[in-house]
Amino acid sequence: RGGPRGRGRGRGRGRGRGKEDQKEWVPVTKLGRLVREGKIDKLESIYLFSLPIKEFEIIDFFLGASLNDEVL
Repeated sequence: RGGPRGRGRGRGRGRGRGKEDQKEWVPVTKLGRLVREGKIDKLESIYLFSLPIKEFEIIDFFLGASLNDEVL
């Protein structure tokens, strides 16, 4: 049944989740570099100039301490 490829589907899914290493953030975008260097000090300034946020670390930088997960 299924041949040699029929078994083992789904193995390894979700592996390593919950064991996040807190690595140092290396910005990829210009906006990320400006935030990292402290040239943009408020999240509102990003929205004021309609800049796209392409890195989740930018949000974590400003709101990291106040964010929490809640399961219903």
